[in-house]
Amino acid sequence: MTDLSQIVKAYDVRGVVPAQWDEPLAELFGAAFVEVTAADAIVIGHDMRPSSPGLSDAFARGAAARGADVTQIGLCSTDELYFASGSLGLPGAMFTASHNPAQYNGIKMCRAGAAPVGQDTGLADIRARVERWSDEGAPEPVAEPGTVTQRDVLGDYAAHLRGLVDLSGIRPLKVVVDAGNGMGGHTVPTVFAGLPLELDAMYFELDGSFPNHEANPLDPKNIVDLQARVRETGADLGLAFDGDADRCFVVDENGDPVSPSAITALVAARELAKHPGGTVIHNLITSWSVPEVVRENGGEPVRTRVGHSFIKEEMATTGAIFGGEHSAHYYFRDFWNADTGMLAAMHVLAALGGQQGPLSQLVAQYDRYAASGEINSTVDDQTGRLAAIKTAYQGRDGVTLDELDGLTVTADNWWFNVRASNTEPLLRLNVEARDTATADRIRDEALAIIRG
Repeated sequence: MTDLSQIVKAYDVRGVVPAQWDEPLAELFGAAFVEVTAADAIVIGHDMRPSSPGLSDAFARGAAARGADVTQIGLCSTDELYFASGSLGLPGAMFTASHNPAQYNGIKMCRAGAAPVGQDTGLADIRARVERWSDEGAPEPVAEPGTVTQRDVLGDYAAHLRGLVDLSGIRPLKVVVDAGNGMGGHTVPTVFAGLPLELDAMYFELDGSFPNHEANPLDPKNIVDLQARVRETGADLGLAFDGDADRCFVVDENGDPVSPSAITALVAARELAKHPGGTVIHNLITSWSVPEVVRENGGEPVRTRVGHSFIKEEMATTGAIFGGEHSAHYYFRDFWNADTGMLAAMHVLAALGGQQGPLSQLVAQYDRYAASGEINSTVDDQTGRLAAIKTAYQGRDGVTLDELDGLTVTADNWWFNVRASNTEPLLRLNVEARDTATADRIRDEALAIIRG
């Protein structure tokens, strides 16, 4: 039996090609996806990695063999695939490994309307079928296999986004965009075409070998080039997309990174202006400033676990208008509750272009506290280290603990969260405080316990 434990993650499939998975396995995933979703039609897209077209075609063959009609939209960003799933009302599969190194590839799957597929919503069933078929052989094709057709939705995707955020009346802005040789190089020119933006394009050539830097803007070393270009050219801001362009990171006119929590708060305020009294979802790693801004703008903040399936589930349950994560995933009710970095970037451009001040001044009102950023520590015993932290802080005056996701310890002027990685022997620490000295002190205190 094929062991898929190393490639089937909490929300998607991701591994080295062909060492861990290949086209025959992708064909089985296509067949299993159709069976689990009971779909008679699906939509498939892929990124620019060399293995993506072949894997996508194999998945399509497997799906068609089970009777589903397949629409292939070809090269696209992950949020463009979500757009196709939402607008066409079809389950979807996106072939990408997002920000992971070149040798990796994966599948992000969704039900019709871009609804998530996670371990509890179909992924475990898909895995079980693939493992069984790998051992026993694939099922016989149905009597009437489905068709496979091609469709380009890039223009429709761009038009939908531009219908949600009007940039036509903003003041002219100079924006540097680093696509990291990923799918932002495919989508940005179409989305930004004709707008009052002077676009300085960096690394727009689609190249899954990532010759300039990894397409992971969460790592500071991968935005160094963008920061330098913004400073050198006097641009108003810089945008950096990850490999599949579903996340967007922002730097201000000084080249300084803007916290994703500040972007979440800014976008939340804009969405609440359109939808007064709405609910906004934020994960428990985002800054205190997010729920504060939501309340100040008449909204209702809801705190949730980290991860897109949790955010999407909570958005569907509450009817939330917007959701944000510390990792620069931004979710919109107007985008089928799915995440789109492009739409968040357009909100930033609209907010900046609608007034005369610089971005650093604009976001200062949303960036109120000192934060450590995420600090990873390799540990032998994740459970034991978490228990040690709990013991150290439990019962302290003025300190509360909760275990919604990992362990969160909160006091009047600081908080921190420690979570175990699902895939590596790591504990992830995030600290925030009302001043830098306190943040540094709590960080060092927590790390001393984590690292034993």
